[in-house]
This record gives sequence, structure tokens and C-alpha cells, in this order.
Amino acid sequence: MPASPFAAPPPRSVGTPVAATRPVVGASLGAAAPSARSGDRLARLKAQTRKPGEASFFYYDARFANDAVKILPGEYFVHDEDILITTTLGSCIAACLWDREKRIGGMNHFMLPDGQGDSGRYGSFAMELLINEMLKRGASRPTLEAKVFGGGQVISGMNTINVGERNTQFVLEYLKTERIPVVSKDVMDVYPRKVCLLPASGKAMVKRLAPANPEALIAQERAAAQAPVASNPAAGSVDLF
Repeated sequence: MPASPFAAPPPRSVGTPVAATRPVVGASLGAAAPSARSGDRLARLKAQTRKPGEASFFYYDARFANDAVKILPGEYFVHDEDILITTTLGSCIAACLWDREKRIGGMNHFMLPDGQGDSGRYGSFAMELLINEMLKRGASRPTLEAKVFGGGQVISGMNTINVGERNTQFVLEYLKTERIPVVSKDVMDVYPRKVCLLPASGKAMVKRLAPANPEALIAQERAAAQAPVASNPAAGSVDLF
């Protein structure tokens, strides 16, 4: 049987800092133009009605020559095609789930383990949103696998209240309780991270960003924390790049 693309990588695949300028093997760094097929898919995705908390920032990623959707704090996205799902993390967590039989994958991005209200900014609700959407798309709990990213201590001097550590502990315990195996993770330390997932193949990629000057990422997370909460009536391998 061929190896699962979501299987745990060799030791050097996760946990080694990589300079932000390191190129992606096999990917063009030029401004590749989207194909007509890509344009049709992006138009279709943008036209679809979005559910509360579902990501809606679609674009063409020239570096990966692929359609992409960006997950902002508090959002999630699930799909069965290899559209690039991407997010950038500081102390936040992104949980990536993949059904190894149905080949459906998704990602969320939460900021705190729990809080008031039904919001994807909080881990307990964000995990419910992601798992429920996976199941609605045809995934099955017994064949789900997880990868976990983020939880970095990106602001120095915050050892007493380490939000990243709390987020990491929460998501690992949550997945253990739900009996969803964590096949790989890149968490904590001091690095912000950029994470990408190709949901149909289960391939995930992570890049550790320079720990200095995280102001833009912190500002994004603070803005997300202050944004109004939308009502919800329904209340493979990891690569460095």
C-alpha cells in the first residue's frame, strides 16, 4: 500500500528553521499567470455563499501556481480539491484535518482555547466547526488524521502567560479526546509560521518565519480579537518551504 501523504515526516522535515528566502523546489518564483481553468474555479468559489466563519479570501498564488484561500483568525475552510489553503500564525493554532480515504481536508485558525460565545476564534468552537464541516462533506471520524501548527511565543517576555503553550495543550488534548491521531506537528518555540495545506492530497507545508518584528502578525490577531462575531444559526507529509 502506498504511503499516506499525511504520514509523519522524517525528523528533518519539521522543526528546522528555514530562511524566508529559501525557494520552493519545483515552484516558479515568477509572476505566473492563472490559467482559464483556474480563473473559472476562482470565480466559482468567490460566487458561492459562505457559511459563518468560512474563509472567503480567494486569490491566485503565483509562487505555487495554484488557486488559494487565506484563512484569517477565527475562520476555517474545507475542500476536496487541491486548492491551496494557507494561513500565518503567531501564538494562534491551525489544525489541519484530512480523511485518508475520502481525500477531504480542511484547516482552521483559532486564537484562544475558549471564550464567550460561538466564535471560531476560540479553540473549542473552531474544532467543532472544522470537524462538522468535514463530516458534512463526507469524511468519517475513524479515517481522520490531524496535523497541528503554531502556538509560538512570538512576543518576548510573556513566559508567565504563554498563550501559544495554552493553545497547543488544548488542541492536542482535544484531538486525543476525539480519538483523532496527530500524525505530525510543528508547535511552540518562538517562531511565527506560514502554513499551507493541499486538502485533496493531504500534503501540508510549513515555513518558520523570522522571529523578529512580528508587529504585523500581532496587529492582525488583535484586530481579529476585536472584530464582531458573526452569528451562527447552526450553532500527507509536511514539507518545509
